[in-house]
Amino acid sequence: MTASVTVLPVPARPRRTGATKPARVAELIREMIIQDTLPPGAPIRERALAEQLQVSRTPLREALKILAAEGLVEIEPHRGAVVAAPSATEMRELLQLLGVIEAYAGELAAASATEEEIREITALHYEMLAAYTRGDRLTYFHRNQAIHLALVRATRNRTLVAHHGRINARVYRARYISNLETQRWEKAIEEHEAILAALQRRDGAGLAAILREHVLRGWDETQNLLAAQAAS
Repeated sequence: MTASVTVLPVPARPRRTGATKPARVAELIREMIIQDTLPPGAPIRERALAEQLQVSRTPLREALKILAAEGLVEIEPHRGAVVAAPSATEMRELLQLLGVIEAYAGELAAASATEEEIREITALHYEMLAAYTRGDRLTYFHRNQAIHLALVRATRNRTLVAHHGRINARVYRARYISNLETQRWEKAIEEHEAILAALQRRDGAGLAAILREHVLRGWDETQNLLAAQAAS
């Protein structure tokens, strides 16, 4: 008898113009991973997932290769793909590194960002606040990520952008779950207000200091809150 497979809903995301089909499939699976539709350590059943996403196996396999390169999926010979399950220690080390990268990016962006780029980051900030007011955590997260990515792009340092992209992809889920605790979410808003203010006054040293702490603090405070809840 064939085992039944529970098919869970796929998060709806706007398609990126110009993205390849494997890239679009990878984006959908990435969203399923951060929302625990595909939790850490879960095997990825290619046939069932292909049917769920309404794609053939070829773009699905290419998408899994993209996610494997990002560290979100592990492809094991003769066993297939599973969702990566990094340890808390490994995740914290990656976030420490990301904090250093974003701090340097903030220092550069404060000097090199155009007024148009600062206005765009400001607009993203207010879109993020609107999502926060609605309690829409997923939209909030995507606007939050857009702000961080825009800051890094504003450095005009292609090597920095590339290294940030690789590390940020590996901690994508961790950055999402850091905003699930309401107490941490409220603090993150305050920190983003400070980030925007430092950028607008082009305070590179101040922006670097805020970003270095902001990236890691979200993880540490979330872990502390979860530990306190488990102990109560």
